[in-house]
Amino acid sequence: MVTEVKLGLGNPPHPIYLYIKNEEMGGEQYVWYKYIINSKEKVPVHQRALTGYICELRLTEKDYRGQDKLKLDIVISADELYVIRSGINTNFAKSFLLAASLVEDFSKPLTIVVNPGNETVVFCSLYDAQSKTKLRRDWDANADFAGIVQDIQSRLSFAIKYELDDEDIFATPVVEQRSTTRTQSRSVPKSKATPPPVHPQDARVRQIRTMLDYPVDLIKEYLQFQDAKAPSQLPQSKVDELVKTMCLAWAADKADPYRNTVAKIRA
Repeated sequence: MVTEVKLGLGNPPHPIYLYIKNEEMGGEQYVWYKYIINSKEKVPVHQRALTGYICELRLTEKDYRGQDKLKLDIVISADELYVIRSGINTNFAKSFLLAASLVEDFSKPLTIVVNPGNETVVFCSLYDAQSKTKLRRDWDANADFAGIVQDIQSRLSFAIKYELDDEDIFATPVVEQRSTTRTQSRSVPKSKATPPPVHPQDARVRQIRTMLDYPVDLIKEYLQFQDAKAPSQLPQSKVDELVKTMCLAWAADKADPYRNTVAKIRA
C-alpha cells in the first residue's frame, strides 16, 4: 500500500500506541487508551474500531515487577501508524490471533474492534473492511498460538516494516521504511551501546518458552546434552525438536482425560 504523504505543517510522525484495558472514566466506559508518560495520564479512546492495513506482528518482552512479560504488538498502517499492544496470553490477543488466522489476503484493509467482556476482560473482533464481513472462528483457549503467530508473520513478509523503538512512544520517534526482514526490536537506552542482533533461533526458542511458560532449566539441560550454550549453536532440526518438546509438554495436561484413561487401561 502506498500512503499519501501530507505536505506542510503537522505533528511529528510518532506511532500511536493503543493499550487494552476495560475501565471507566467520568462514568464512560472505554476498552483501550493512549498513555502520556510526561503527565502519567491515560487518554481513553472511545471509538472501538480501527481500520487499516496490518503490516506486522511483533513479540516484545517487557519487564513487569521483575519478570519478563511477552507482549503482542499489532502494527497497523492507517491515517497514522498505530501499534496495538496487549499481553500475549490475554483474551484480546487470543481472540485476535484466532480471527487473523482466517485472513487470506493481508494486502486488504481490516477492521479491528475491541469488545468489552465481564469485569476487566476485553475481546477482539476482526472484519473485512470492504465487505463488512466478520471473520468467525470458534473460541479455543488451547490453540497453538505460537504457530499462529509464526504463520501470520510469514504471510506478512510482503508488507513494509517500520523501525520502531519503545522510546519512540514518548520521545521523538522516527518511522523509517526498511527491508522486509523481520527483526525483534527491544528498547535500549541510548546511553548504552547497541547490543548485537538476536539470532532468529535464539529469539524463536525464547518467545515460545515465554509464551508456554516452559522451565528454563529444562532448556539448559537440553542444550548441555547437545554440547551447546544457545539454540543458535544447534542445527535447525534440533531446534525444531526442542520446540516440539516444549509444545508437547504444554499440551500434556490439556489432553482429553477420558482418552488418557482408556490408553492407560489398554496399556
